[in-house]
Amino acid sequence: MMKSIDYKRVLLLAGFFLLVVSGGCASTPVDEIELMPAPDVYGDGLLNPLPETYPFDRIPYDGILFATDRAPAGKEDPEKYYRNDRGQVLRLGLAEIQFGKREFSWDFARAVSMLKARTEYFPVKISNVHEWGTMGSTIPYWFDMSVLDEASLPPDATGMFADAINAQLAASKRKHVYVYVHGYKVVYENPVLVSAELWHFLGYDGAFVAYAWPSTPSKFAYVKDSDTSAGYARNLRLLLEFIGQHTDAEAVHVIGYSNGTRLVARALEQLALIYRDKTADEIWKELRLANVILVGSDLDRGVFGSYAADGIFNVSKHLSIYISGHDKALNLSQLLTRRRRLGQLWDREGGDMHPLARQALIDYRERISFINVTDAEGSDTGNGHGYFLKSPWASSDILMTIYYGLTPEQRGLVEQEDLPIYTFPPDYISRLWKAIETVDPEFSEDLRAFRAEQNPHDR
Repeated sequence: MMKSIDYKRVLLLAGFFLLVVSGGCASTPVDEIELMPAPDVYGDGLLNPLPETYPFDRIPYDGILFATDRAPAGKEDPEKYYRNDRGQVLRLGLAEIQFGKREFSWDFARAVSMLKARTEYFPVKISNVHEWGTMGSTIPYWFDMSVLDEASLPPDATGMFADAINAQLAASKRKHVYVYVHGYKVVYENPVLVSAELWHFLGYDGAFVAYAWPSTPSKFAYVKDSDTSAGYARNLRLLLEFIGQHTDAEAVHVIGYSNGTRLVARALEQLALIYRDKTADEIWKELRLANVILVGSDLDRGVFGSYAADGIFNVSKHLSIYISGHDKALNLSQLLTRRRRLGQLWDREGGDMHPLARQALIDYRERISFINVTDAEGSDTGNGHGYFLKSPWASSDILMTIYYGLTPEQRGLVEQEDLPIYTFPPDYISRLWKAIETVDPEFSEDLRAFRAEQNPHDR
């Protein structure tokens, strides 16, 4: 007997793909994007992390570092630098970045990029890409090197990569390395450009690495990209081990987005299993993983629970998971997979949170935090999935977490009465400024001067 068609499910799946076409994790792939809105914490330049002189003049490698396990593009390929297909090894290199229009002076660009409401289009572009070579440790042991030539497998570049990171750390206030892992349906250029704008709002302090895994810019690539993001965690894990053990980094931070959080979470699980006989302090000495941030996580909650059982809370100093009630992409992902996603909002009474999970969030609050961005300004922009760039409050919270190492309470977030989850209060930015005053003397002086200008009778 022929089974009846579940038309409701067909319509839901059609809706999912329509959302992917109109939104998903990124817009139409290009090698140029418009700079994200300035995080509200900077207050139209009140707190300005940008150097007063053109930053790339003092960056030793004059660009932004990248690591990718995409296959390199050939002369006949439509892609310019790397194909939308899997490679066999991790490739390391440098992408040259142009901020603003060529006619912009740095003083003008510095001021305009900090404005909450810009009248000028502010582009971020890739002007060139230089591949240095491979990360040798990612070459599978079963490769017969005698049948490969240099064109198919360039020489090892890990030493050059480490030297570049160390040179930038030597010129930075904070010896921190930041790694961004993108979502699905984007080309190689996207994570490089997003990393560049995040680094811009970190004031080019520390070293930033764009991690470009082989996602596919197709509206029908969700399942394919999900397989890749879950299965290619090995290379990210080896990169994180390398940075922690072979550079001068005092702290390593990872920001994972959307489908890319599957890759990040699985890499954490692999590290937890490899270092399962070590304490959290011993793992810290090996890896230097400080903050791992998962945004809009399209990861099955049950799978995350399995990873947690393997000890991922011990791998980093703190794991922050951002959730939203406006995220339509994750809502449709749930309909497609029939599983709740990690980045979705828990129901208000916590009915879908197991009592053991609730207690774990309380017991391990120094290691893991859930942060609800539903009430954060701008979190509902578009389909509500790209809030880490579109919401000036969410971006403020994420950047100040990795820049100053502030806890959720210190940043001014408020814990819900019914759940061990943090939310954004109406006076969030004022609370955040007050927190930064306590850890940044320069900002404290600037803020006092600003308040004096606004209230001259209080002098």
